[in-house]
Amino acid sequence: MIRDINFNDFVYMLLAARWTVALSLIAIFGGGLAGLLIVAARMSRWRIVSAAAFAYIQFLQATPLLMQLFLVFFGGSLIGIRFDPWTAALIAFSLHASAFLGDIWHGCVVAIPRSQWEGAKSLALPYWTTLRLVIVPQAGRIAVPPTVGFLVALIKSTSLASIIGFTELVRAGQFINNATLKPLFVYGFVACLFFAMCWPLSKLSQTLEDRLGRGLQPRTGRGI
Repeated sequence: MIRDINFNDFVYMLLAARWTVALSLIAIFGGGLAGLLIVAARMSRWRIVSAAAFAYIQFLQATPLLMQLFLVFFGGSLIGIRFDPWTAALIAFSLHASAFLGDIWHGCVVAIPRSQWEGAKSLALPYWTTLRLVIVPQAGRIAVPPTVGFLVALIKSTSLASIIGFTELVRAGQFINNATLKPLFVYGFVACLFFAMCWPLSKLSQTLEDRLGRGLQPRTGRGI
């Protein structure tokens, strides 16, 4: 039975946005931890470890996130595990985030001039000390803007989780639209909520990129 849209419907969609935010934050945290391991693996002196990390990144970046969701959600039954939609979405999004964050952060580390490594070596600094005190602080400044930008993309990608039955913002909008047949109001409100979540992060990414970019520019001193 078709009914009119009411205030409670908008509240329901607003509350569903919590799960969109929760999925994004947990995925970026879990993917970040795995991404650090991927960076370490990519920089390993053991070729087999580096090659495995490279293959992992290439596979997850070259396949659709929707397919990864299906593989986790339905593939668990092949090993006797049945994942609920929430768990499957967390695993799939964390794996997806780990591949992209690992690639971003590895690229930022590689972007540090070789002279920084050579300078630390001339001071007899151990490898891990060089990473911790010299390389990582500089790479971190480069990595902040693309990391925030990826978080924005990840938030928008959470809409795919509705395909496996996870009730986030988009799926909540589908429920309301099916009951009211008011797609303009429903999906317009959903779009506004996504905009409210993503636009501040996009502006933050642009601001950080501008500020950190100025900070990384070489300074020219004046003669005395």
